[in-house]
Amino acid sequence: MRIKVVSIIVCLLLVVSMRAQAPQNFTADYIKSVGFMSNNRAVNPFFQLGDSFTLQFDDLYGDDSDYYYRIKAYNYDWTPSKLRPIDYIDGLDRQRILTYENSFNTLQNYTNYKLTLPTPRYRILKSGNYVLEIYNQDDEVIIRRKFVLYENAVNVPVQIKRARNLDFIETKQNVEFSVLLGEAVYQNPVQNIKVAIFQNGRWDSFITDIKPQYTMGNDLIYKYDEQTQFWASNQFLNFDNSDIKQVTNMIGSITRDNGIYNTYLYTHESRKSKGYTYFPDINGSFYPRTINGRNAVTEAEYSWVYFSFKPEEDTPTGLDYYVTGMFNDYALIPANKMNYNEEKGYYEQTMLVKQGFTNFNYTAVYKGVVSPDLAPDGNFAMTTNRYQVIVYYRGNSDLYDRAIGIGEGNAENIVY
Repeated sequence: MRIKVVSIIVCLLLVVSMRAQAPQNFTADYIKSVGFMSNNRAVNPFFQLGDSFTLQFDDLYGDDSDYYYRIKAYNYDWTPSKLRPIDYIDGLDRQRILTYENSFNTLQNYTNYKLTLPTPRYRILKSGNYVLEIYNQDDEVIIRRKFVLYENAVNVPVQIKRARNLDFIETKQNVEFSVLLGEAVYQNPVQNIKVAIFQNGRWDSFITDIKPQYTMGNDLIYKYDEQTQFWASNQFLNFDNSDIKQVTNMIGSITRDNGIYNTYLYTHESRKSKGYTYFPDINGSFYPRTINGRNAVTEAEYSWVYFSFKPEEDTPTGLDYYVTGMFNDYALIPANKMNYNEEKGYYEQTMLVKQGFTNFNYTAVYKGVVSPDLAPDGNFAMTTNRYQVIVYYRGNSDLYDRAIGIGEGNAENIVY
């Protein structure tokens, strides 16, 4: 009897654990170039409540499939919200994506789908954390993306500073900010107001569960050092194959084999010991474009892009390397993992990427865990990262966490 009771308890704990697990972004392998887009460029997934925002993606099958969308609400900690869909959605379930267009005059056929919300028949009523799911006729999810809708109820000034600890003054960036509550009344704000801090809008490294260090009148002040620090990394690498047949300082050669283009990048050597060099980037984003057509959404080619990376000789053993960026959602999946070529002495991987300007970097992973302190291209405090701070509030009797404000800071203006 005791064994049965223990088994039941273990099963219940597993169920609770599964329910509490935060949702993870997901992309089916035949879906490419998924992004929240503005002016054909991928943007961070934070939008003001009521404003229009757009998700786009390409289906490489190139047919006219029926895809649908649904939106699920989540709490600050990404546990499922107690709100019912009727509480936060004005509209009907199982809405079909109506805007799609087949590629034109491209070697790789694809269909571009575009979902812009809100629509006259579907809108989100409350701020907070959400998950957008795109699914097919068989109710199989092909895309899952987290996003945040925020209000402008509070001001959030943000400043990026160097670390106070001399051991990290050249390698980390510290986010200092305040939450200016103004004249509005918030119940027990020190406990009920929470924050989430992002580097370049990334879900794989954001910081939560930070209480204000102190209050000043109606303002909450966050001037920590270690608690709000990020490894600075380095400027993103990039390639631009907007002219699909043109070699550049990043692209060594172009071929056309098996009915598709191949883009061979020069082998990147670790920049860790080379010191920081500024060159503009778009903080990990991607920007489909082509000089040979008018509409990159449907006229840009897909190309096999050949990445290769050579780490420093004294790099610790046991590290895995991944090619990451917004273009593949920074996903640490087998398709993005680099393989070591013993004959050539470097790591390599090939990916199908849409033509245009693409930021990317190499991510080091040790035993399944990202190791930012071992960033393949080093960490430099002058790196021009952008940081976002989202502020949440839940009153004592509220059922959900409102996102009541957002602030942004740029490390281009880093100070001591």
